[in-house]
Amino acid sequence: MSIGRRTPFSVVLRDAVGTPLELCAAVQRQHTDTLRTLAVARWATGGQHAGRGGVHASRWNAEQANRARHKGRQGHKKGTPTAESLLLAGWGLVFTPRAPAVLAAQTIMALYRCRGQVELAIKRWQSVLDVDALRAKAHSPLAAVWLHGKWLYAWMLERRMRRQLGDRWGRLDQERVGTWWRVWGMLKDEIAPRMTGALCWKEDAWVACLKVFMERPRRRTLQQLPPAALDILSRCTASQQEGEPRAA
Repeated sequence: MSIGRRTPFSVVLRDAVGTPLELCAAVQRQHTDTLRTLAVARWATGGQHAGRGGVHASRWNAEQANRARHKGRQGHKKGTPTAESLLLAGWGLVFTPRAPAVLAAQTIMALYRCRGQVELAIKRWQSVLDVDALRAKAHSPLAAVWLHGKWLYAWMLERRMRRQLGDRWGRLDQERVGTWWRVWGMLKDEIAPRMTGALCWKEDAWVACLKVFMERPRRRTLQQLPPAALDILSRCTASQQEGEPRAA
């Protein structure tokens, strides 16, 4: 099923008899807070028929429309938006090839509003798992390894969360019980030591680990503080320690 936001100039639309659709004229007399469905036909750039569908037009109230128009004026890259763009900014326009008999307009609009949940999930992955911090160059095999590892990490957190909180947590067929952000953060702290094996590290193996982490030989040696500066720092540290109260 395809549901997508319809911008006024993104695709050529015609009415049921093939006449170019004047969208502004079609929805201009629509009342506030109402939903209307227009039967349309899509046409590709080359003039070929690309299928039929419907545009669901939801007219917003004055406050919502003014906010959308103000945002459109601020984000327009080529100066002042056209009068048609400002007019249609007061509507939510959604196109779908599904006939109203299959899915009602109210259902289509409700499904489209759920896209925010997908956006929140992506932002949660970026915030908690640093999915957007791709440590690889373009077209590098390391990129696929990194992303697959992150997907596996997200799947483990999701499975752990549902095991702890139940399958009903966060489902979209009910009001939201709570936010996933903090739960994911806590579960990440719980899972991370198990993934790294930190709880099973041996203390006597640290010496060998530090040898692996040693600096590689460099052509240019790292800079060090001169002896005079080290002497000043040591004297400052000693004077501060002498002035601090000591426990009996």
